[in-house]
Amino acid sequence: MTNQDSTLNHLWLDKSYPSDVPHQINPDKYTSLVELFQCYTTKYSNKTAFINMGAELSYQQLYAKSRVFSAYLQNELQLKKGDKFAIMIPNTLQYPIALFGALMAGLTIVNVNPLYTARELQHQLSDCDAKAILIIENFAGTLAQIIDKTAIEKAIVTKVGDCLGSVKGPLVNFVTRYIKKLVPQYQLNNSIGFKEVMRLGEKLPFSPIEITGDDLAFLQYTGGTTGVAKGAMLTHRNMIANIEQAKAMLMPLFIEGKERVVTALPLYHIFALTANCLLFLTIGGTNLLITNPRDIKGFIKELSKYPFTALSGVNTLFNALLKRPEFSRLDFSNLKLSLGGGMSVHQTVAEHWQQVTNSCLLEGYGLTETSPILTVCPYNQKAYNGSIGIPVPSTDIKLINDAGESCAIGECGELLARGPQIMKGYYKLEAATAEVLNDGWLATGDIATMDEHGVFKIVDRKKDMIIVSGFNVYPNEIEDIMTLLDGVDEAAVIGKPHPISGETIKAFVVITNKTISKLDIINHCKTNLTNYKVPKEIEFVAELPKSTVGKILRKELRDK
Repeated sequence: MTNQDSTLNHLWLDKSYPSDVPHQINPDKYTSLVELFQCYTTKYSNKTAFINMGAELSYQQLYAKSRVFSAYLQNELQLKKGDKFAIMIPNTLQYPIALFGALMAGLTIVNVNPLYTARELQHQLSDCDAKAILIIENFAGTLAQIIDKTAIEKAIVTKVGDCLGSVKGPLVNFVTRYIKKLVPQYQLNNSIGFKEVMRLGEKLPFSPIEITGDDLAFLQYTGGTTGVAKGAMLTHRNMIANIEQAKAMLMPLFIEGKERVVTALPLYHIFALTANCLLFLTIGGTNLLITNPRDIKGFIKELSKYPFTALSGVNTLFNALLKRPEFSRLDFSNLKLSLGGGMSVHQTVAEHWQQVTNSCLLEGYGLTETSPILTVCPYNQKAYNGSIGIPVPSTDIKLINDAGESCAIGECGELLARGPQIMKGYYKLEAATAEVLNDGWLATGDIATMDEHGVFKIVDRKKDMIIVSGFNVYPNEIEDIMTLLDGVDEAAVIGKPHPISGETIKAFVVITNKTISKLDIINHCKTNLTNYKVPKEIEFVAELPKSTVGKILRKELRDK
């Protein structure tokens, strides 16, 4: 479904869509995420919804605890429909309880990265007008520094082990605070403990709120890697549409009530929120929550305890797992879906992943502004092909050049998208909204190509593109080539100002083989790339700067 050319209108429908995937979805199937939540917690009441550190939460328990949390928000905090409620915690059982509890109260969720600095946290909380926040105690000190500069009236503070039971919970909290010393001292006024909230909420009435598809479900802030973070306004209808779109593309793989997805990416990130938490809710799946995926040894140990059927992540996470020999010894016989997103999946990682797990690493593509999924590789794809797949149902995509003209097959152009998952706009930023939204079309800022089958491939971010003597150079291509060289673990490429060529290419490289020289890498690039794409400068680094979900931050490298 594309407006580019009538002859292309059928391409991905006829040639690329599996026959059992519908071309359209109903974004109004449910009036709100609350109706969806009530529907599936009833349908799968006795199934396990979430597991974290050995503790389990059934769908029935999830609904009951969310209702209790909601009653506290309504009665004690007097929060009204449309008020903003911030959640600043890692993957623990408290997250889904608070998420659905706040939605049931008619609130708009503002997901917050727990690793934010005081400056970043102040910006987001002030910008979104949040009235209350749920925060993990490990980072309560950050909030304490800036809370008086925000509209926050009440902070609910939770400990890592608050939902792990009467024996394990206190033990985990003791180890976190006193053994690992992960909880700095802080003084936070107007705060209350999560367990106290749940105790009080049990005695309070819950009042159902009328919610429509046009009401805001989330203010989901962009990462801010290209400027100040902006709040994407995602409605209940946006989210329902994207859940239905993802479900349509992947459901042939699944059996209702039988799936377990590994959720290592943080639920405050839109990818895990939609593709893991919400999607698997609708099929009665179980989310295995990994609180600290950076502890790769602990992560793999957790994986060894549970047969898992799906796993999502980013390229750097897959790479980190593959480097551990104990990962290859896990049982992958139940694994049906391996899904990469958030950043480009590298060929070497994808091929290694398939070799170890016997599961094709499918790539999806989207943005915070699109709830987030726009395209995904077909579920029956047999091997990595470097593409981001085909548009999800009810989604239009077109590619345009700098003159605003539609691109021909195989030509590079900026990817524009239209569909029911596209955000309402940026919160309180009309000018910024107008820059990216025009007549329903969202300008993604990503450069892509489309082949004769309607399959798309991302070339690079438009803002990351390097121009060398008038030639467009895309960092992803060079990074992929460099990581094909045995002993190169990771690479990031940026452009540096140059008085003659305009820009020159610099690569930051992490190596595992210390005998590799800079000349080895340059010669490898010369063998595989046109001369103007070959880096002129190589810098070896111990690690690359990354976001909390593992996305390499080229902007930080450029700023240096």
